[in-house]
Amino acid sequence: MKIIFAGTPQFAAHTLEALIIEGHEIALVLTQPDRPAGRGMKLNASAVKLLAQKHKIALLQPRSLKQPEVYEQLSKVCADVMVVAAYGLILPSIILNTPRLGCINIHASLLPRWRGAAPIQRAILAGEQETGITIMQMDRGLDTGDILLQRSTSILNNDDANTLYDKLSILGSSCIVTALHLLQNEKITAVPQTKENVSYASKLEKIEAKINWQMNAEEISYAVRAFNPYPVAHSVIDGFPLKIFQARTITNAIGRPGEILSAKQEGIVVACGKDALMLEIIQKPGGKKLSAAEFLAGYSLKPGNYFTAAG
Repeated sequence: MKIIFAGTPQFAAHTLEALIIEGHEIALVLTQPDRPAGRGMKLNASAVKLLAQKHKIALLQPRSLKQPEVYEQLSKVCADVMVVAAYGLILPSIILNTPRLGCINIHASLLPRWRGAAPIQRAILAGEQETGITIMQMDRGLDTGDILLQRSTSILNNDDANTLYDKLSILGSSCIVTALHLLQNEKITAVPQTKENVSYASKLEKIEAKINWQMNAEEISYAVRAFNPYPVAHSVIDGFPLKIFQARTITNAIGRPGEILSAKQEGIVVACGKDALMLEIIQKPGGKKLSAAEFLAGYSLKPGNYFTAAG
């Protein structure tokens, strides 16, 4: 099939690579403009841009899709379909209807559950044990289009946003290849989304990653997993913020919320509203991620010390 591809991060690049390997004609790639990043704030190309350049595919990086010249360039392609994966820009109606078969989105949830910007993190934060990929015919709504294909996968107890992202990027690539094959052979039926079980995955805010030790340990452990690698769950000890990348629940532990109950090589145990959380991988400002044992070798934390609300 002749495809326009729109995507930006590694999740999308994985999909683009799968389409190239499958032998589809990628006539044009859309990706977000280069962004400043790092200490030097140098402009960084997206993962999708780098892959498109590697394969010498025509590339556009518009700041908006509302300019008439963008529509003209897309319409000249005469594409069969546009595949969209974590692109980051809203597609106007005129563009949704430009390809012969419309625009198809790869969404990292089992729609209508978790429509919106952060479905992977919201699923973990809610303590869910299953998520998946939805291949959807795009319409003007926010992830409201008809479903073409869905595949589920488990959320394991040790999955964080990073590992689940990788798992879903692989599943998404497989799903879009299958869906396009079925679409090309007219063997796929679009099914409207149900009105039940609808939820919205709003964009992550840094303030959400501040740990509230009044919550139960299981809920805080969900937050640690959901906010790794960004924006990272954190709290304050002795006046400085401590980022928490890995932790696990300790049941039947009692103490005042935020109180350190023990500080040993295997982890730093902190009392919560219910049960306790063992901090296993942590990071001080400007430092490296360390195991609890490595951290305690250079910094003393003792039972009776308290974490406070993060600044």
